[in-house]
Amino acid sequence: MSGLTALWLCTIIVAFSPVMGKMSVGVVSPALLVLMGSVLASAFFTPWLLKNNQFKILFARETLWKFFIIGTFGTSLYFTVLLVALIYTTPVNAAVMQQTEMIYSLLFAYFFLGERPTVMQLAGTVLIVAGVSVLLINNGFSLNWKGDLLIIGSTWMLQLGSTVAKKLPTELDYKLVAAARNFFALPVLILVSLFLWYKGALFVKPVYQFWGVLFYMGIFKYALAMIFWYLALKKLDLAKITALYLSYPVLSFILSVLLGFDKVEAHKILGMLLTLAGAYMMTVVINRKKE
Repeated sequence: MSGLTALWLCTIIVAFSPVMGKMSVGVVSPALLVLMGSVLASAFFTPWLLKNNQFKILFARETLWKFFIIGTFGTSLYFTVLLVALIYTTPVNAAVMQQTEMIYSLLFAYFFLGERPTVMQLAGTVLIVAGVSVLLINNGFSLNWKGDLLIIGSTWMLQLGSTVAKKLPTELDYKLVAAARNFFALPVLILVSLFLWYKGALFVKPVYQFWGVLFYMGIFKYALAMIFWYLALKKLDLAKITALYLSYPVLSFILSVLLGFDKVEAHKILGMLLTLAGAYMMTVVINRKKE
């Protein structure tokens, strides 16, 4: 498989994420869905881990706490919060609000790495804030705000997971890192699910819609998308990867409209274009620094 094919497949899979998350509303508890998806993904990786004797490396003391942070914040907590947010907001809003991760990237670099933001990064931040503001203002003080603000307030978890992942040994197989994100998401998800069960807030309706969403989450999003992403990183230039991958909210928009979750409205298109432009400007600067 070529790097470009892998990248397109990853982008398409991720584009379905907000829509599939919306389809899970009222069908299964968010934490339980993430737990079951992570279990399914862990089962997907297990034959490879056994065949290549990778379990010893997976639970090695040197990387144990790093994997735990990545799994807890990069998978279990963030994905659960995202599904909760989709109870209140639309798939398009969710896709746009996730671009605020780039702002946290700038803040992490400033406070933890001592990197001063460039003019282009600041301009990108302004565009992201402008795009998000367009959506928030046009939504008014509705329940959408609750979902949108939940996403804005939680995308730092993804950045924390990415920051810790950069500290992992470079010789680790990318499939091992993808597997770790699922295996180490389980402890917190189990605890949260048990707490919800105790409170009587855990539910699942085993209808066809549930099984479809679960299969997508476990096999496509949590397993295959990660494999395709790392394969693309291995074969393609990072700047090209970023430019194509950032287009996924556009695909999410099209899917959401076709399925009736969103309408084609001028402010949504404007908000999406502003945030994508801002995120692209900031990633261009990051890529140049890496080079």
